[in-house]
Order: sequence, then C-alpha cells, then structure tokens
Amino acid sequence: MRQDAAVEEGERVYAIGDVHGRLDLLGDLMGLIRQDQQRRGAAERVRIILLGDVVDRGPHSAGLVQRLMSYTRASDRFVVLKGNHEQMMVSALNGDLETMQAWLGFGGAATLRSWGVEEEVMAGQQIPKIIQAARRRVSAAELRWLDERPLSFGSGDYFFVHAGIRPGIALADQHPGNLLWIREQFLNWDGPHPAVIVHGHSAEADRAQIRPNRVGIDTGAYRTGRLTALGLEGCQRWFLTTSGPRVAEAMA
Repeated sequence: MRQDAAVEEGERVYAIGDVHGRLDLLGDLMGLIRQDQQRRGAAERVRIILLGDVVDRGPHSAGLVQRLMSYTRASDRFVVLKGNHEQMMVSALNGDLETMQAWLGFGGAATLRSWGVEEEVMAGQQIPKIIQAARRRVSAAELRWLDERPLSFGSGDYFFVHAGIRPGIALADQHPGNLLWIREQFLNWDGPHPAVIVHGHSAEADRAQIRPNRVGIDTGAYRTGRLTALGLEGCQRWFLTTSGPRVAEAMA
C-alpha cells in the first residue's frame, strides 16, 4: 500500500468489510472501535464506512438492516455502501423472477427467513408467492433504504467501494456494475489506481489483503467469524478484527 496515502486532514475513518447478516459480529467490532477510540483520543471527525453486502448468508439480516438504518439517520458520518447482494435483493423484491431465483441460492433465503417469511412458502419454491410473502415482510422503507445506498465514498487518497474498479478508467467514469461486481480484472491488476482502493466482495483469505494499489477487507465474516475494520488517520493505518465468539485485535 502507498506509504504516503492519507485520508482527509482531521478525519479518522473505520472501513468495515462484508457483514453478511452477522449482527453479532458487527456489535463486537463496534465495541473494538469504541475501545480503539478511547486509546487514540479525540479526532476532529470520525467516520464509519460499511463496504456493502450487509445482507444474506448470515442469520440476522433484518435486524442488521434496521440497526444500520437507525445509524445512518442519526449521523451522516455513518456510511453504508451498496453491495451486489443489496442490488440483488432490491431487484428480486421488485419482481424480477430470474433474479429472485438466483438470489435465493446466493444467500437470500437466509435473509427472507430473518424477516419472518414462512418456511412453507420458502419450501414451495414458487417464486411469485415468495416475492409476495417477502413484500409483506420487508417494508417499503427498508427496501428503499437498501436501494438508495451510495456506490462509493472518497476521503483524501482513498476510495471506498464494494467490489473494486475497472483499471485505467477515471473514478468518476466507473460503471456501477463494476463497482458492485468486478473481480479478476481488478484483483489481478498490479498497476496504480487514481486512489488506494478499499474494498470488500472478494474474501481471498480470512485476513485483510494488502497490495500497493488496494486493501481488501472481506474476511468471510459469515463463515469465519472474522469481521475486519481498516482504521485510517493521516498516513496511519491499522486493523481491528473479531475472531469467532471471542473478540481479538490484530494490529498491522
């Protein structure tokens, strides 16, 4: 990672990787962030950025979305980006039958169960009925909030996004599909980007992936129990990570 890269002056940023329905791990990580704040002292501005994919796979997507909605309403310094799983959920519940079919096998079934969609409806595998049941359980306000999540956020020399960017294209010209879905073209690119890209989406291991042009902080929380935050202030950077049912901090 570029050693001279810095966030905006006066700002301390905590970027959090893919939560995927693990409300318990987010609670643990927020506790670590509070402890870290106490150790480091006051900052002019503290910003927390979730990099998308807050729903699916884990058991608590509904409670997680409701918690995050309250956080984003309380402060514009708490930012939740859109991930490809949020995109799929919105499309599915808006009536896209093909997307619903794919989403159910992509982690969406756990999400609908967390909202209380009946097991007999899920077991029937009739997609129109599942959509109807889901629309009764997921409120219009919740679906609108998911749909309105921003695709990216920038601070100083850092650009925060769910999946990554297409190399060689200006940040302002990136296609939304790449910001949500890109993998190999981005992950395998060793050249410079217009900013240091902080991303989730691709859990290459159970720890952060640090490269000269990017930092990947999807550590597969829903299956590993390791939810990771990257801390940034000036040119400083560090990591906070949960570890299963017990919480531990890993500094780097």
